[in-house]
Amino acid sequence: MTVQERLRGLGTAAGLRIGVLCLAAVAAGGTAVELAAERHWDTPVQLLPWAALALLAAALLLLAVRPRPASVRTSRVLAAIVLFLAAIGVWEHVEANFDAGWLDALHGSGWDSLPTSTRWWYAVAKVVGPAPPLAPGVLAQASLLVLLAAWRHPASAAPCRDRPRRPGLPGRRTHTSRSDVS
Repeated sequence: MTVQERLRGLGTAAGLRIGVLCLAAVAAGGTAVELAAERHWDTPVQLLPWAALALLAAALLLLAVRPRPASVRTSRVLAAIVLFLAAIGVWEHVEANFDAGWLDALHGSGWDSLPTSTRWWYAVAKVVGPAPPLAPGVLAQASLLVLLAAWRHPASAAPCRDRPRRPGLPGRRTHTSRSDVS
């Protein structure tokens, strides 16, 4: 059976879930290649995205390979941790750009005279500084894609609490008052 034949047998939600997981995997792979190309491992803080990638890979595998209720919950927790680490990465990159603003060839001579909001904007937009704030943003995007794939996952389906209980179904107790029993 080919992949195309398997995909035809899936429902729309399952097909979209697979596509979202593939997008997350591509984003994680691209981030790993970029981190390796930049040799992003010199300091302990630079090792955080590598740990985040390992957690993201684990979350992807938990959802993609025979998901169960516990693995879906675990993948959600791992993706949330990656999202937190990505937020730290964005902040670290913006702060590094802000601190390097005075070194910029164009804005460096007047860096201290610029308004604080302008300096922060230049740091966020990478007008100054060497660190790309969007690079850890890709990790955040990938973790959000994993969270999206885990949302209402069929493997995590528990009995729905929204449905009204119907008396007399097998396995459920029906409550009767003493006056009903004669």
